[in-house]
Amino acid sequence: MKVPTLSVLYLIHLTSLLLILAESTQPPFSCDISDPRTKSYPFCKTTLPITQRVQDLVSRLTLDEKISQLVNSASSIPRLGIPAYQWWSEALHGVAYSLRVTQGIRFNGTIQSATSFPQVILTAASFDAHLWYRIAQAVGIEARAIYNAGQAMGMTFWAPNINIYRDPRWGRGQETPGEDPLVSGKYAVSFVRGIQGDSFEGGKLGQHLQASACCKHFTAYDLDNWKGVKRYVFNAKVSLQDLADTYQPPFQSCIQQGKASGIMCAYNRVNGVPNCADYNLLSKTARGQWGFNGYITSDCDAVAIIHEDQGYAKLPEDAVADVLKAGMDVNCGTYLKKYTKSAVEKRKLPVSKIDRALHNLFSVRMRLGLFDGNPVKQPYGTIGSDKVCSQEHRNLALEAARNSIVLLKNMDKLLPLSKTKTTSLAVIGPNANSSKTLVGNYAGPPCKPVTPLQGLQSYVKDTRFHQGCNAVNCSSAFIAQSVKIAKGADHVVLVMGLDQTQESEDHDRVDLLLPPKQQNLISRIARVAKNPVILVLLSGGPVDISFAKNDQHIGSVLWAGYPGEAGGRALAEIIFGDHNPGGRLPVTWYPQSYVNVPMTDMRMRPEPSSSYPGRTYRFYQGPKVFEFGYGLSYSNYTYEILPVTQNRVHIMVESSNPHRYLPVSEMGDEVCEKMKYTVKVRVKNHGAMAGKHPMLLFVRQPKMVNGRPVRQLVAFQSVNLNAGERADVEFELRPCEHLSSAKKDGSMVIEEGSYLLSIGDKESEIQVVK
Repeated sequence: MKVPTLSVLYLIHLTSLLLILAESTQPPFSCDISDPRTKSYPFCKTTLPITQRVQDLVSRLTLDEKISQLVNSASSIPRLGIPAYQWWSEALHGVAYSLRVTQGIRFNGTIQSATSFPQVILTAASFDAHLWYRIAQAVGIEARAIYNAGQAMGMTFWAPNINIYRDPRWGRGQETPGEDPLVSGKYAVSFVRGIQGDSFEGGKLGQHLQASACCKHFTAYDLDNWKGVKRYVFNAKVSLQDLADTYQPPFQSCIQQGKASGIMCAYNRVNGVPNCADYNLLSKTARGQWGFNGYITSDCDAVAIIHEDQGYAKLPEDAVADVLKAGMDVNCGTYLKKYTKSAVEKRKLPVSKIDRALHNLFSVRMRLGLFDGNPVKQPYGTIGSDKVCSQEHRNLALEAARNSIVLLKNMDKLLPLSKTKTTSLAVIGPNANSSKTLVGNYAGPPCKPVTPLQGLQSYVKDTRFHQGCNAVNCSSAFIAQSVKIAKGADHVVLVMGLDQTQESEDHDRVDLLLPPKQQNLISRIARVAKNPVILVLLSGGPVDISFAKNDQHIGSVLWAGYPGEAGGRALAEIIFGDHNPGGRLPVTWYPQSYVNVPMTDMRMRPEPSSSYPGRTYRFYQGPKVFEFGYGLSYSNYTYEILPVTQNRVHIMVESSNPHRYLPVSEMGDEVCEKMKYTVKVRVKNHGAMAGKHPMLLFVRQPKMVNGRPVRQLVAFQSVNLNAGERADVEFELRPCEHLSSAKKDGSMVIEEGSYLLSIGDKESEIQVVK
């Protein structure tokens, strides 16, 4: 989100609102039964349908009052007993601070912290949709508890970020579930259902929302600030084919399966049209084709940018008219507050478009129970402050970090270290004792953070620490001191990597290497240590660590993302064998040479004639440091694809189509549902330790032609197995979804022919026939 300078008057206004709220421990709400006016307002009658209540409310508003509700800091309407409302709150991986004083959540009351779960990119490495759901459920509970305690001006949270992690240099890739559309879509569904109060399977969410989720940034947004190209003016040139099978599917899943109540339209243009002014995107696709029923917000100041930076709209009033006509409802910023009235007066905008937006906005507020009287007496009114930073939630944060951290190298089974034989330990690195680095971005104050140093100290009394570098960029490396400490210890743990100074919002990387002096420090220490060293990387994005992968003095490498408040404890448990690592990479780790590919090139598919290598595991065929889905364990797992009752999929539709494919659109939901079947995989843990193991099932066609992926993830599950235990795991294969591919015009088709299902090193052939 953009962080522009606000006017002094605006700051004063917002600060006064927060001060008023700070004086009260009561949550803001409308339709107080002690107010005699309430009885006469149909919009306060909970027995009426929300649509009818909203129509009544909107009909009572003056034009000025209507306009005051079209911005994220919606003003109060005292004559109707409606308090101010803040649409902007954050909950990416825990209830969080917003970027500036417009936040809907504050931590200066009885509640001063919230459970900080691992950053999303790490949690995705668990490939455990139920874990994702439980985390979001906990976040929703804590959000409602903070509201009930009177420390929230809103219950609409602008998460999850489900943009595809297309380029490894993207500073915000850490916020996403990775590079795969299926994973991103399933993450979106799990998160939305959890935070909004639905069941894991879905379908149990009634009228009321525990909290409101907002899927962002719609669409094809994955560049912030790279070599002077900024997200505010970037025109993403995207093919219909790539839109269909890469950029749009996570949002479609978020809306259709997750039932998200919010969407955020992105800053950038797609094929020349600003996302927030794109009728085809917001109204025709999201609302029309996908059945979205919620509110659409702009990213912050995205409306102003349409006129002031992109020049798409000639006048401010044109920008206002463009977005409201496109289907956007609320502006993060002030542009709609400033220019909507003049847009109406200049006949650029009919009032009916404002009323439509207000209907969506007040409908969500009513679904949150904010117009049902005292919230304490409503469905979520009993959630108290004891639910925030509860032991249950903190245990969940630890579980998430444990099951997500990825073991990338373990030469000669260096790990786990012996708890009895390891009498001294050297812990070196700028990320070793930084609680700030643990939580990544969009984080609130954590409950009880444990750094890697603190976690390791709980295992080895004689633990010696040195920061190694003055900061993560390592402009000053303390080599002599670090070497001295390393030489005197049984084992050395180097806690290195990146932080928000290297990758963040508005800051894309320009290379994929560790800072040079940091890499040099690692190698110097590794050469003098008594035993091969353990390298721990904290980072959101992938890093080219070929030097460490190939260095015999570096025995083990762990990627820990930004592991949240319990990350240090989880790392120590893995290093000393109290937990068996099982995480698998949700993104491809490319070599440094990949920086030769312009970040501005949005094409997913390779183009050999121009040496364009393509992107993500689905299309990229060049050298890799580590592959998507890679991850080691202290156990060895084997697979067997059990014989299926059918190895031929019959497309059960009569069609005059002469081609060897059939459009999925011609098949219909009923036919597609009948075609699904079960694939069984037998998995066995051959190790001496119990472990939680993510199983990834892929499909591929023998030839990569017509823009087909190299391979495509079609299902994943996480299974717990004791030492020596085996289990039969069922995967549901849906041919219309899992065997279809996108043509150049964006249509999804199923082709006749051979397909190969694969898991690990095992493959099984299936045939598709018309």
